Amino acid sequence: MTTWIWSIAAVVLFAVYLSWTAGRLDRLHARIDAARASLDAQLVRRASVAQELATSSLLDPAASLLLYDASHAARQAEDDHREVAESDLSLALRAVFGDPEQVLALLEAPGGQEAVKDLTAAVRRVPMARRFHNDAVRAARAVREHRLVRYFRLAGRAPFPLAFEMDDEPPVALTPEGAPA
Repeated sequence: MTTWIWSIAAVVLFAVYLSWTAGRLDRLHARIDAARASLDAQLVRRASVAQELATSSLLDPAASLLLYDASHAARQAEDDHREVAESDLSLALRAVFGDPEQVLALLEAPGGQEAVKDLTAAVRRVPMARRFHNDAVRAARAVREHRLVRYFRLAGRAPFPLAFEMDDEPPVALTPEGAPA
């Protein structure tokens, strides 16, 4: 009789563990969705600010064209090509604002201070948002790789989470270390 009781208790505890793990996995997937939405918002904001700056006539024509093309491509990119387009925008930003003198010239132009402030904020937020997203993906992957999660299919039909890999290094002139005095 006690063997039956211990067996039932073990089955109940195992079921509670599986239920807890499935709930945890569900919360991790919700965290990924929220982090992805935040990352998307920051990427759109960065591309919008760059595009606005490119069309403001505050930059020279070559820099404006380079920045406009990259920001337009980043805003219009489909999910399959988004990482490449966003990396290209990072490269364009570094090419245009790699020299602190370019930022100084922009700061001296009418409306330039506001443009630099907006661009600096947008450029600095992207790496943080990407880091939060990739940390959530890493945590969900760690749980999904457990044998019990795979055997009992606790992830359901949720797609396997993918990290967002892109070049998000900001231009040196827009970082605190390289900001013009």
